[in-house]
Amino acid sequence: MVLCVASSLSAAESAGFAVSYGEGVHAGPISARVYVMLGPGAGTQEPRKKIDWFHPQPFFAVEAVGWKPGEPLRISDADAVGFPGKIAELKPGAYQAQAVIRLNRDTMRIGDGEGNAYGPVVRFEVGGGHEGVTTLTVNQIVPPRPFPETQRIKLVDIPSPLLSAFHGREIRHRAAVVLPEGYDPSKTYPALYIIPGFSGDHFMAGNLLRERRWDYARDFLRVVLSPDCGTGHHVFANSAFNGPRGSALIEELIPYIERTYHAVGTPKARLLNGHSSGGWSSLWLQTTYPDFFGGTWSTSPDPVDFRDFQRVDLYAPGQNLFHDADGTPRPIARRGTTPVLFTERFSRMEDVIGDGGQLHSFEAVFSPLDPNGRPRPLYDRQSGAVDSEVAEAWKAYDIAIGLRRRAPVIGPLLRGKIHVYTGEIDTFYLEGAVAKLKEIAQDLDIDASIEIFPGKDHGNILDTALAERLDAEMHEAVKD
Repeated sequence: MVLCVASSLSAAESAGFAVSYGEGVHAGPISARVYVMLGPGAGTQEPRKKIDWFHPQPFFAVEAVGWKPGEPLRISDADAVGFPGKIAELKPGAYQAQAVIRLNRDTMRIGDGEGNAYGPVVRFEVGGGHEGVTTLTVNQIVPPRPFPETQRIKLVDIPSPLLSAFHGREIRHRAAVVLPEGYDPSKTYPALYIIPGFSGDHFMAGNLLRERRWDYARDFLRVVLSPDCGTGHHVFANSAFNGPRGSALIEELIPYIERTYHAVGTPKARLLNGHSSGGWSSLWLQTTYPDFFGGTWSTSPDPVDFRDFQRVDLYAPGQNLFHDADGTPRPIARRGTTPVLFTERFSRMEDVIGDGGQLHSFEAVFSPLDPNGRPRPLYDRQSGAVDSEVAEAWKAYDIAIGLRRRAPVIGPLLRGKIHVYTGEIDTFYLEGAVAKLKEIAQDLDIDASIEIFPGKDHGNILDTALAERLDAEMHEAVKD
């Protein structure tokens, strides 16, 4: 992590940026991550709006310490981390630049995260004698996103005593409750808890209601949970760094929803659903609290067996996330069967993002803490070598290992409750871990439904046919 204290700049210094902010943005000194995000000179979207995994634009970051209003903050190759490389390596041409200050520690969203600060877009050129310092200002705060409540969609926004005590500041539960058609508060309803994937949150509730093919629990209370946090996606798992996320859900949020919206409130009537990181979350919750929930329907879950962590066996000696034993680069994403994103490049991008990237998010949940209270890295950021000691600690969050280890106790409680579906050519190479989980479930004879669909990928697995099937299975699960 690069630390940068504000310093004066002159035009004679090497190419870079000078960022400043006024007291209207923040009254006192700032210690936070500061970004300069770039976009094409003729672009129509503000550079701050999105970091695209597959088509990322250049961006740079420093960790400011004690940065005062009105003072220029140096962002140059001597001070910043950058992606895909150094500022001096930018291709000639016209660019747009925009500065962002990450003030909100409780969201993964950067440029459009509530409470973060940003400034106007500035156009500059590289080449043709235009090198020098580009001056950027930060003068606006991202406002809160208004939640569009309707007759059927209700916002839940309540404090969490457990999480607030852990973090030493107020942390809130946020969710959206989608009421069934003809909702009658004198009746009680089963509840389906839906966990969005990475970068998703409770604002997805409106989309779920509009897209009728996904309305596969029409007679349920559908509760869209928010897994958003400063480290990415907290997956509702208790962890050393993120705190008691699972306990807070079970002990605080769900009881509040059941009281407020008249849920049945029995294990059989509490179901789980999620996709991708939400798929992992829902399966984790079902296996961790087997007698609290009545079943999970998890699609395309993140790695559920770390012997196949996107095709890497984390427990084997001498493993490397960046390349295999022959030195071949390891892909982390594909389109069809063609690799399109590689782990080393993806990791370099996340080094600039800091907290909130996908790989960092895994570490924030699964890793023990280092002496500074930060999650220990799973792998060396320069070489890609896996730290075997950290990988061993990750076993506590390996769903397949947990299922086998706890089978005598939880096996009978899980019979018929586990439903996992993924595609044969999952975009992020997640099908291998699901296949291993299926073998374990069969060995344990816990009556799990785990299927890998030929020709399907991460995005198209949940089609109309599967949605209708989930609908039928969920309704059958809550029948008296």
